[in-house]
Amino acid sequence: MQLTIERSALLKALGHVQSVVERRNTIPILSNVLLSAGRDTLSFAATDLDMEMVDQADATVQVEGQITAPAHTLYEIVRKLPEGAEVALTYNGDDPRLTVAAGRSRFNLPVLPAGDFPVMSTDTSGTRYTLMKEDLARLIDKTRFAVSTEETRYYLNGLYLHTVAEAGIPLLRAVATDGHRLALAETPAPEGAAGGPGVIVPRKTIDQVRRLLDDGSGPVEVQVSPQKIRFEFGHASLTSKVIDGAFPDYMRVIPKGNDKQADIDNTVFKGAVDRVATISAEKSRSVKLAFELDRVTLTVRNMEAGQGVEEVEIGYSDEPFEIGFNARYLLDVAGQITGENATFRFADPASPTLVLDPGDPGVQYVLMPLRV
Repeated sequence: MQLTIERSALLKALGHVQSVVERRNTIPILSNVLLSAGRDTLSFAATDLDMEMVDQADATVQVEGQITAPAHTLYEIVRKLPEGAEVALTYNGDDPRLTVAAGRSRFNLPVLPAGDFPVMSTDTSGTRYTLMKEDLARLIDKTRFAVSTEETRYYLNGLYLHTVAEAGIPLLRAVATDGHRLALAETPAPEGAAGGPGVIVPRKTIDQVRRLLDDGSGPVEVQVSPQKIRFEFGHASLTSKVIDGAFPDYMRVIPKGNDKQADIDNTVFKGAVDRVATISAEKSRSVKLAFELDRVTLTVRNMEAGQGVEEVEIGYSDEPFEIGFNARYLLDVAGQITGENATFRFADPASPTLVLDPGDPGVQYVLMPLRV
């Protein structure tokens, strides 16, 4: 294999695929990136056996071939090369190393045979649809903060992506919950999405997709089957297994009859929560909200650090009551509100609270209260 490639093109493609590679691997080949030189292109592939990332870049190929090299080491070398450099990659059977050369720099990296690299089987079944980049980014951003990190409830360790019909209109919906809070975002379902399988997309996959969305442009091709999901971004594609489990019936958690409503300036409220939470005990991070006519008083008490109190003017005209929340969860939700105000709907201090964003009617958040 022998080729030359522009540093920026090599860095971009390598940056995409190496992020899939785990830092520690018991299987040596999984630490490597598969390099495949074909006609005028260099293709890259990396996998952790649950997810596979593929990308390609234009290159001047003198000798076609395949080899695998350490992904993170190769990426760091290319990253530190000067901008605009022409990078030469050379491998032949006489020297069991990949030579990386640019200007006066020269590196020799250990390799493993391309034939040992595990390739994820392609799944052509399932539904296929095209989603605008902005719509997919919104679905992810509005919900992924609520994905659970508890391994015992593995079926909550991802984003539940599925289609529903509301008043006869098909919607593509993303839902995440960790049992203490729930985030839901939806967008009109693209053509071909309705009737497809609902899948739980792992947290790591969601993070990789979001990173690709920042780098890419144009629409995203999505292919969903009961076992796998595939995202195609121009030359780059990401194929991932989905979590094998049943996502809970989240609609039962979303309160329907919460009759107390507070309209709160989101920026002011977010700042107030952040300030009073400064002295909260890290474990509970609980903040008490006391609602009265057109105001809410935020209180945090910590036996060691003292007490923090702040009063915020709001729109509220129901009976006074008190409720407690995890301050971190309040800040996470406030961080996703796009409008000036957030609408809180309460039933009582022990029941789930519904948070709505008047600036984005397609999202809903549910917070479980804490005892204060």
